[in-house]
Amino acid sequence: MKIKIFNREICVCALLDTNSVKYERQRRNEEKMEADVLKKVPVREQDAKVRATNFEEVCLGYDKEEAMCEATRCINCKNAQCIKGCPVAINIPGFIEKVKEGDIAAAYQVISEASALPAVCGRVCPQESQCEGKCIRGIKGEPVSIGKLERFVADWARENGVKPEGAAEKKGKKVAVIGSGPAGLTCAGDLAKMGYDVTIFEALHEPGGVLVYGIPEFRLPKQAVVAKEIENVKSLGVKIETNVVVGKSVTIDELMEDEGFDAVFIGSGAGLPKFMGIPGEQALGVFSANEYLTRSNLMKAFDESSNTPIMRGNKVAVVGGGNVAMDAARTALRLGAEVHIVYRRSEEELPARVEEVHHAKEEGIIFDLLTNPTEIVTDENGWVSGMKCVRMELGEPDASGRRRPVVIEGSEFLMEVDTVIMSLGTSPNPLISSTTKGLEVNKHKCIVAEEDFGATTKEGVYAGGDAVTGAATVILAMGAGKAAAKGIDAYLSK
Repeated sequence: MKIKIFNREICVCALLDTNSVKYERQRRNEEKMEADVLKKVPVREQDAKVRATNFEEVCLGYDKEEAMCEATRCINCKNAQCIKGCPVAINIPGFIEKVKEGDIAAAYQVISEASALPAVCGRVCPQESQCEGKCIRGIKGEPVSIGKLERFVADWARENGVKPEGAAEKKGKKVAVIGSGPAGLTCAGDLAKMGYDVTIFEALHEPGGVLVYGIPEFRLPKQAVVAKEIENVKSLGVKIETNVVVGKSVTIDELMEDEGFDAVFIGSGAGLPKFMGIPGEQALGVFSANEYLTRSNLMKAFDESSNTPIMRGNKVAVVGGGNVAMDAARTALRLGAEVHIVYRRSEEELPARVEEVHHAKEEGIIFDLLTNPTEIVTDENGWVSGMKCVRMELGEPDASGRRRPVVIEGSEFLMEVDTVIMSLGTSPNPLISSTTKGLEVNKHKCIVAEEDFGATTKEGVYAGGDAVTGAATVILAMGAGKAAAKGIDAYLSK
């Protein structure tokens, strides 16, 4: 019996070899394996002290042996709850079974039937609250590392030149996709597989949307991962035009009436940042997380050879507790700052992924919880010199179900900082909705669209992702793009 050990985790990885191992040793190892099958095969990561000084990827992922060992933990449920937890409905037991067999190319084809961005999803999706949160193995132990296995398969496919399979026949109809983020790429990829002629219109100079401007390099490498995923979508026949601001360069009506597009999908995201509205918020040294991360991620300001400037503060406060706040905080840390996360609720209410909070703490981010800013203080030149805050305590639950933070009287204090990054969420830019007749929006300026297939109030126009829901996750945007592709196909097949 050949046994592989990962930090005391034991996994049977090969067939029985009775000539090389004695029966008694085999029996003991099998007993140990039964106990350890309840735990995940650990994944390798950069050391926290080392990674806090660089922008290289934190998680190093599984190798083939580790992936095959982890795959053996899947019990291949007949009524797989993990699939129900996946917004794009990947056949999770199906691809894991192929990994278990060592047929990684086949595993990739299973995944690519449902997902256009598996290398991205394997890295940034909140699996703990979706597929892994539904995993039956997790009832008595740790769930199968579905995300890490998806990442391994996608990375292996990229390294070995395996591509998704395109359409056998063309349908002769054109669809315009606005935005090249996760919703747009997914919708475009699915429509191309169905045989449609798809063109993506991207406002920025580089495709990828939030994948390139919002998520840091140390979580999602841009050239090694995002660019390759986009190339896979293009290999299906999808065309991408950059520097096209729909609503300004061209309108949706012009795309449909003058350029002959039969349908349009709006996946333009939610890039308009929110602020607190407190005194001093217009001071020099106050940034939205969107601007700060765009400078670092898209414009490569973290690289000292870049021409794009970025604030390299000495003591930085990041206001907010979501994944974007963690990204901004960990970026500021790597740029040399002492960084504080300032959040008005407790750790239990932090909306960020547990993994991201864990990594932030390991790297030295300081969490000032149950704390809320009331004013930004400036020096005589208008630059941030501090932030007035109050301590909070949790009261009764509010409409969101979370306990409402209540100010503790007399708890005011001054936090000395020279940079403040506001990470309080985003909303859609109204440019498209304000230039498109018949396209309704709600009170939050989000496009009104049917939940099932993304149909808007304008015929032939569909929408999904953050443009409809407001800021959410990559995988939910992908799910919306996938649903809209089905809706568009049904509409154009009438």
